[in-house]
Amino acid sequence: MADRIREKMNQLRLDAEESAAKVEELQAKVKALEQENLAKEQEITSLSHKNGLLETENEKLDTTIKDLKKAADEGQQHGTHNETLQRRLQLLEEEAEEADKTLRETNEKLRQTDVKAGHFERKVQALESERDNWETKYEEMSDKYKKLQKELEDLQTDIGNI
Repeated sequence: MADRIREKMNQLRLDAEESAAKVEELQAKVKALEQENLAKEQEITSLSHKNGLLETENEKLDTTIKDLKKAADEGQQHGTHNETLQRRLQLLEEEAEEADKTLRETNEKLRQTDVKAGHFERKVQALESERDNWETKYEEMSDKYKKLQKELEDLQTDIGNI
């Protein structure tokens, strides 16, 4: 029986040593798993932070894309507006050239009219001068006629008295 108890004690000792080794092995595994878990948690925290930064960057890029699309639309509208203004400018330039041409033609006609007016003024002055000369001659002739008429009457009276 003592052998049996010894054997049982040896067996229990072996079982205890195996259990202690297993406990140490399991404790080492637990410690390794805890360290791995801690590393994974740190990695999760780091990735969460990176994810937050990327989401912020993504929002910024979305805003930038919206702004660029808006700017492109405005640029296209400005381009269309610019084309409209260019056409309008071209039409205004054409109208200005036409108005300038009309102004030159009108100025030329005005100059010709001024030349003709000057010619006609000289002609009127010449005719007025000629008229004045004729009036003077008419008055002189009228005076001569009256004198001659009076002389004729005087002569008739003298002849009638003879």
